[in-house]
Amino acid sequence: MFTKSIRLTAALGVAASLAVSTLAFAANPMVGGAPMYESKNIVENAVNSKDHTTLVAAVKAAGLVETLMSPGPFTVFAPVNSGFAKLPKGTVETLLKPENKAMLTKILTSHVVSGKLSASKLMKMAKANGGRYNMKAVSGDALTAVIKNGDLYIFDESGGASKITVADVNQSNGVIHVINNVLLPK
Repeated sequence: MFTKSIRLTAALGVAASLAVSTLAFAANPMVGGAPMYESKNIVENAVNSKDHTTLVAAVKAAGLVETLMSPGPFTVFAPVNSGFAKLPKGTVETLLKPENKAMLTKILTSHVVSGKLSASKLMKMAKANGGRYNMKAVSGDALTAVIKNGDLYIFDESGGASKITVADVNQSNGVIHVINNVLLPK
């Protein structure tokens, strides 16, 4: 009886350790080969992601670093480099030019919503509204969260869709949802 009690206690201890380490990992998901720390802000985390180098360059060129380091909270739909690569050839280079800063800023702020919206909250609100939930981006453009085959997609005003591939990357000033395409304002 005593031996069984020790084994049970040891098994529960191992299970508790695994649960704690799983929670620690879940709290700091990997994005672009780098851990994303909930204690850091959106910019501090994004600069470490190998999948977001184009987005980071664009945020710097648009002068949005300070804004995205502010308290927020913000919900950022962060396109990966391959999403930018899908744009017509030369688009990114053209947008990064100083004379196109206003257009770049408009595109980037169409990926940001005020407040912190988790994927589960977006899903819940979409389910409550027939599978769709409308949001207003910081740019003033409309975004729509749509449930499609159990996945969550973000649609822009132009009808373009982007799938959330990594959800709920919590930050000190909001949340990032990694998306596979660039959202374009109308």
